[in-house]
Amino acid sequence: MANPLKQLAGETAIYGLSSILARVLNFLFVPIYTRMLTQVQYGVVTEFMAYIAILQVVLVLGLETGCFRFANKEGEDPRKVYSGALLTVFGLNLAFLACMVAFSAPISAALGYEGYRRLIIYVAGILFCDSITAILFAKLRQEHKAVKFAVLKTVKILTETGANLVLFFVWPAQPDFTYPVFAIFVSCVLCLLLFVPDFLRLKLCWDAGVVRRMLLYSLPLMVAALPGVANDFLDRVLFRFFDTSSAQWQASLGVYQAAVKLAVIMNLFIQMFRYAAEPFFFQRARDKGSKELYAVVMEYFTAFCGLVFIGVIGYIDIISLLLGRDFRVGVGVVPIMLLSYMLLGMLFNVSMWYKLSGKTNMAIWITLAGLVVTAVVNVLFMPRYSYWASAYGHLASYLTMFIISAALGAKYYPIPYSWKRIGAIFVLMGLAYAGIYFCDLRAGDSTLVKLAVNTLLIGTYCAFSWLLLRRRPVPTA
Repeated sequence: MANPLKQLAGETAIYGLSSILARVLNFLFVPIYTRMLTQVQYGVVTEFMAYIAILQVVLVLGLETGCFRFANKEGEDPRKVYSGALLTVFGLNLAFLACMVAFSAPISAALGYEGYRRLIIYVAGILFCDSITAILFAKLRQEHKAVKFAVLKTVKILTETGANLVLFFVWPAQPDFTYPVFAIFVSCVLCLLLFVPDFLRLKLCWDAGVVRRMLLYSLPLMVAALPGVANDFLDRVLFRFFDTSSAQWQASLGVYQAAVKLAVIMNLFIQMFRYAAEPFFFQRARDKGSKELYAVVMEYFTAFCGLVFIGVIGYIDIISLLLGRDFRVGVGVVPIMLLSYMLLGMLFNVSMWYKLSGKTNMAIWITLAGLVVTAVVNVLFMPRYSYWASAYGHLASYLTMFIISAALGAKYYPIPYSWKRIGAIFVLMGLAYAGIYFCDLRAGDSTLVKLAVNTLLIGTYCAFSWLLLRRRPVPTA
């Protein structure tokens, strides 16, 4: 393909179909959750989602990225690569599932949810299914089977949606915090069953040498990703210990999570981009002009994230109505979380240097630095500022990791990023945001006036960003 950005954009769009559907449906359930569950109940759901996110990183062992690297490496057999990864992950997760089922009662009691041992079993089942299918989804991405990837993800999403609808609107019992988790469990089981034909066609084989080489590469990525995902979800865990702003910490956590959901559009684009970009970066690594291409990708990515930021802020008065009335008190943290997620996406771009150069051990120190910042901000300020400390903790942490990773990348794997052009994009964002803020103050309760002016500001941002980006040519293969 003459323009490699078209391939990346096309696959990002296809991967994004399922991601968009998942996020949109999840987003549409927020009004249900925030109206049918109490702040405390939604806080409990959020807590268990944090546990799942952190444990998923451990139980996949970083082998998703390991598969991309070794399946593209000369002299390696892709079948042995994926077979080794699958068998390793299956064995580990089977042992984990057995332990969680056996000790589900004491674990639930220790967390303060005695009588809800089934919740622990649901979580263990989700982790077992998702860890195995993670490798199989990685194989689809490696083979550029984006359509099949999207179809399977869509079926999984629709199953979760259907289960939620049945539980909340058909099931006769009073809704509680186990419903959303059980709906995810049902969808994960079905997704694993749909992958059985692919599992059988792979004709599994075991090569200890391949597995050893993959683990030596992947385990540092897992160790690095663990503080990374812990960094993303640590604040949810710390509410239990440090939030003293309300009678029940779960209530503050529920309000915070509802507000964070309004920033989901930014996170959605980053996820779409990551699915397509990671294999794309590896496959282009040997091309002439690959580093210049990575730099251009960064600029377009930043500009689009800026559009998402301005767009959500410009229409926040309407978007916030999706939340139940009791949850809208936390909407003020949305701009902070949008900017935080934007920095996280930029961090993904600048962090490719250690994956491409094989210096994955450096990732550990970068993410540990971010984790320290998150922990310090939350421990010091959460007792007084509650979820505001959590939001600013994310922003400070991602900014710290971005600066460190960019500095190290310039030394060990220099990519010619145009920081002036990227800085100019942030200036355009800042000007648009200032205009929206000023309009909000002057327009008062006139929603139509605010929407009209904000739409004009968003269009102006798009025009100037495009004029800025088109001045740099895109390297071709």
